[in-house]
Amino acid sequence: MIIKIDFNSDEAIYIQLRNQIVMGIATSQLTVGDSLPSVRQLADHIGINMHTVNKAYSVLKQEGYIKLDRRKGAVIAIDYDQVLASQQIMNMLQSVLAEAMCKNVGREEVHDMVDAIYDAFMHPDRGDYDET
Repeated sequence: MIIKIDFNSDEAIYIQLRNQIVMGIATSQLTVGDSLPSVRQLADHIGINMHTVNKAYSVLKQEGYIKLDRRKGAVIAIDYDQVLASQQIMNMLQSVLAEAMCKNVGREEVHDMVDAIYDAFMHPDRGDYDET
């Protein structure tokens, strides 16, 4: 899996890293049992501070995407409470949809975007979704 960090983004690097790993899981580039690089290896590879990687891994652990093992390091291990996960996603969607409404993005356009993104996750071999 290739990690792409935008150093010019307003989004924190640890959040970008977290999001890239979650997208890797969603697209099956990372699967349960896969080990992630050590904090030091990933920091050196991307060219970021080890504390940034450690923070991303901590967030992923709190969210139930990985487990941290002293011998194996960070391992993909999906462990979540379905009700809690649904509520968290609902909260995130409310914020995103409020932004869409403020920017006059219509319901159908949002539905089309969601369908395109979901399809890209389900069929990553068909190419990326259209980000327009």
